[in-house]
Amino acid sequence: MTQIQIQTLYQTGDATWPAAEFLTIGNWTIRKGANGGQRVSSATANGPVTSADINVAEEAMDALEQNQLFMVREGEEALDALLDAKGYRIKDPVNLYTCPIEDLTKLAPEHITAYPIWPPLAIINEIWSEHGIGAERQAVMHRAHEPKTAILARHNDRVAGVAYVAIHQSMAMLHALEVVDDHRRQGVANNILGAAAIWAQENGATEFSVICVRDNVAANSLFASLHMKNMGHYHYRIKD
Repeated sequence: MTQIQIQTLYQTGDATWPAAEFLTIGNWTIRKGANGGQRVSSATANGPVTSADINVAEEAMDALEQNQLFMVREGEEALDALLDAKGYRIKDPVNLYTCPIEDLTKLAPEHITAYPIWPPLAIINEIWSEHGIGAERQAVMHRAHEPKTAILARHNDRVAGVAYVAIHQSMAMLHALEVVDDHRRQGVANNILGAAAIWAQENGATEFSVICVRDNVAANSLFASLHMKNMGHYHYRIKD
């Protein structure tokens, strides 16, 4: 994958799952998270940095009353080494998957099995909350610019799963995919991805992407089984 392509993935992540505020301080982008999770609360380098630059980022995050949390992306081995030397440990390595949109539109779900709806219904918000995606993280979705939608899936006449998808330029990115426990291993996730891809294609997307924590074995297996390509990665560094 070219550097331009991986940068597009990072930009799509920021656009479709945006921080409450993006601050440029020194040689850093500091994200104000508003308790929306670590992706929207992390600092990223805008170029080569020194140990002194890390101190600047730490002070900026302290001023926001956030954890000192850094996102380390592809090609940032020097930053990774500096943070390691300062006692920061690796947290939550993440895989970035992509595929052409038509690879997933062929998963077209049966009628009313999964469909887009925005704003999310109360039942969608309830399922997200039950799976740890509470009000602060739901607020992240509402901050994103259009086009965006939630996906609601049904199985055996019951609500079975939910997700959120948004588009940046020509790339769609799926977030917050959750399947209700009683409906797992029933094809619900496939239906959600198919419905999301169809919606995304109708709204101008040509590529589909998803971010997945490496420890989530089931989700990584799902994306691999759909022939999505693991095109990049990043991880966080945090102090205990």
